[in-house]
Amino acid sequence: MNQTIRVLTVDDSSLFRQMLIQHLSSQPGIEVVGYAVNAYDAKQKIPVLKPDVLTLDVEMPGLSGIDFLKQLLPTNPIPVVLVSSLNLSVFDALSAGAVDFVRKPDMSPHSKESFFASLTLKVRAAARAKVRISKQPAGASQNNAQAPAKPLPFPPLSRAVLDSTIIGLGASTGGTEATLAVLKKLPAGMPGIVITQHMPEGFTEMYAQRLNRICSLEVREAKNGDIIRPGLALIAPGAKQMEVVRSGSNYIVQCRTGAKVSGHCPSVDVLFHSIAKNVAIKKVGIIMTGMGRDGADGLLEMRQSGAFTIGQDKESCVVYGMPMVAFNIGAVCTQASCENIPSVLLNHLKK
Repeated sequence: MNQTIRVLTVDDSSLFRQMLIQHLSSQPGIEVVGYAVNAYDAKQKIPVLKPDVLTLDVEMPGLSGIDFLKQLLPTNPIPVVLVSSLNLSVFDALSAGAVDFVRKPDMSPHSKESFFASLTLKVRAAARAKVRISKQPAGASQNNAQAPAKPLPFPPLSRAVLDSTIIGLGASTGGTEATLAVLKKLPAGMPGIVITQHMPEGFTEMYAQRLNRICSLEVREAKNGDIIRPGLALIAPGAKQMEVVRSGSNYIVQCRTGAKVSGHCPSVDVLFHSIAKNVAIKKVGIIMTGMGRDGADGLLEMRQSGAFTIGQDKESCVVYGMPMVAFNIGAVCTQASCENIPSVLLNHLKK
């Protein structure tokens, strides 16, 4: 993007707000056009300042960030990056239409440096993102959004298929809701699934718990040595790389602290490359919405090793980056919308 990204910062802490403004203003191609001290202040300033991206504190006095998003986005579909402490309300805000989130740092230099680097990347990604509009009105209970979903009506898969297949899925920006949209349509009787979603440490466990409440599948944050088995989806823990390896008659996950790969920890490429190299049974790879190219090379290796691969299509992606690169390099067998990926997957497994 050649044009300057206009950012409005919404945060009730004057000290933290000033830190955000100072950092973002120093980044090439980003201009902080103003700030708001709460949601009401933001509602007044948005029509005047016309920002391209909002950074939004989730928990502020007065109108909650979630209800603010539900009021704002139907008439002003502005990409929003949440800036939040470790809090479940982040996932409600993402469900309400926010594009992505960054975890607030502690005061250590490394934490602040990592936070600002992540924030800058996510603001740039948000400027290119498509905004989804929540179907729930402002003030509606989030309990409905978290109610157990009904999977697609589909004939049960055979035990042979369940025991002889591993499914890998990777996503980034927009992926928290996209991955949920796929998993909640799948029946409990599925082959083992391993998932890498770009997400900070701490949030992956809460995300897994949220999915476990909604989906028919069992969903857990992965722990080192977990056995991959039918009916279970394992999510890579934040700040750790997750690989699939053979252990006797089982396949297990190894979760280890490691360097960033393709710019990320956890990295989709790390997961996909391990599946391609180590899994001798049937394999399926799914790459979903996200900026950049993490997972594309790993998905290509999966396809070259005999895997069936699915890429989310442009129309349904919040950011058509990772799936686009994967498609362009020949890593994708078929593209499908987020809505249709579950049926494409189930029909493939049935065959």
